[in-house]
This record gives sequence, structure tokens and C-alpha cells, in this order.
Amino acid sequence: MATDSALFEFLLRQGDNSLVLGHRLSEWCGMGPALEEDIALANTALDLIGQTRLWLSYAGEVEGAGRSEDDLAYLRDAYDFRNALLLEVPNEDFGRTILREFFFDAFQLPWLHALIDSADERVAEIAAKSAKEASYHLERSAETVIALGDGTDESNAKMTAALTYLWPFAGELMVDDEVDHAIAEAGVAPLPSTIKPAWNATISGTFKEALLTRPDSDFAHAGGRNGFRHTEHLGHMLAQMQVLQRSHPGAAW
Repeated sequence: MATDSALFEFLLRQGDNSLVLGHRLSEWCGMGPALEEDIALANTALDLIGQTRLWLSYAGEVEGAGRSEDDLAYLRDAYDFRNALLLEVPNEDFGRTILREFFFDAFQLPWLHALIDSADERVAEIAAKSAKEASYHLERSAETVIALGDGTDESNAKMTAALTYLWPFAGELMVDDEVDHAIAEAGVAPLPSTIKPAWNATISGTFKEALLTRPDSDFAHAGGRNGFRHTEHLGHMLAQMQVLQRSHPGAAW
């Protein structure tokens, strides 16, 4: 795969992960279980959307087809998206939302730290800026997972149910494919699988404090990062997220 093509795919993956999770978190705005959590979720969503703009702007430049960050966010169909399946599943409840964010944060922080050493200067700059925000995101999501897991019987049961549902989606974040190998060979990023030891350590340590039992299965749904397969939920989410731009092309504030 040509370097420019691989780089474009790589940048879409970074931007789409942030965009889809950011939108999911934004759905809690005004509906959080407590005012502090409502504000925290909204602020995290804003951080992620800010990161999305950086990644997708660069993706548009690399593609060279005249598409802006807005075009890439609002004018692509579901199977053109390259986000991990984990991030597109519905929020369901606060416990699932927090655990999903924690799974992503536990990957994202060491991933961004690795990207700071990228041979691509723009990638390194975006990673350095984003890592500062990701550090806070992980600290907060891990603390909340512990608080809910080691809380009441009801909160622990809900977190256990969330874990059962989300676990088969989490592993996709660290599955390598031909794009990852091309990017690694170019020195842009390491293979996602190299982040797995750090991810495992964070997950295991947090689960121990949260009184949650890590599943034994290593099965991981896949297909989101290369666009081969998405859940039905992404299409419904995009219908809401993209409706203004699709209805009024070129609309701007």
C-alpha cells in the first residue's frame, strides 16, 4: 500500500475514533446522573472533537482531494468510517459509557505517547497536544470505574453487565492489519499490538480495585477500523450527527 494512502487511512482512524466517541459522550449533555458528571462528560467530548479536527484536517491535506475536516466528518457514509466498533455502540447507561471510555483511554494514552516519537512531524505534534488531555481522561474514567465497581451491589452489577457486553469489542483497538504494518514501516506509528501490555496492566490494576472480574476470552469483534463491518448503531448515530449538513449542504455558522 502506498505511503500516502496508508497515512490517509491511519489519520482517518485517529480522527474517527475521537469523533465517534466524542459524539457519544456529547449525548449525555444535560442528562448526566449528577451535575459534575454532566460537565465532565461534556468537557471530555469537547476535547475529543478538538482532536478530531486536528486529525481530519491533516487527513484532508494528505488525501489532496479538496475535502475539509467538515466534509470528512459530515459527508461520509457509515462504511467510510474507520473507528473501532467499541466506540459506536450506544451509551445504554452511565456505567457502560464510563467503562467504554476507560477501555479507550487505557489504550489512547500510551498510544499517543508512542506517536510523539513519530517520524511524521504533524502526527507527533497532534499526539503531544492530545496526550495532555488523554492523561486527564484516563485518570477520571479509571477513578469512576473503581467508584462504581466498588460501590453498591447495584452499581457493581451494572458494571459487570457493561463489562460482559463491551469486552468482545475492546480488543479491536490492538489488532494489526496491513495499514498498521505500512505505517509502522514508514516510522509514523508503532503497531497497535505493542500497546497491549500497557493496556492489560491498566485494565487489570483498575479492575482489581473495582472488584470486577476480567473475562477469560480473548475474542475481539473486528471490521470497524478498516470499514469492512460496522454495527447498525453507527448509521443511526450518523443520521443524527450529519442531518444539518446533509439537509443544507455548505451551511456554516
